[in-house]
Amino acid sequence: MSKPVIVEIPHELGRTEARRRIDSGLGQLIEQIGSVGELTHAWEGDLLRFSLQAIGQTVTGTIAIEERIVRLEIQLPGIFAMVANKVKGRLRDEAQLLLQGPRGR
Repeated sequence: MSKPVIVEIPHELGRTEARRRIDSGLGQLIEQIGSVGELTHAWEGDLLRFSLQAIGQTVTGTIAIEERIVRLEIQLPGIFAMVANKVKGRLRDEAQLLLQGPRGR
């Protein structure tokens, strides 16, 4: 059974800068998890769809970029669903750092 994790992060960057920062952060994430799993992603306008396959599980989700909010929705399968609340907190913290960090990050 999967469990959805939804995180909304307010920002004051505007769509373009928020998307640039998300895209940049995604590149760093791909480098970090490259040896553990495979991450695929595709932009559809300001909506990023992604899928991560690791340790026999598939995590899917979307990141919707809006003018003043970024909405992250992830479907955590089986074993990962047990730690959904911890994952949610970590995702919120990391996304806030990415979006509210210094300009040009």
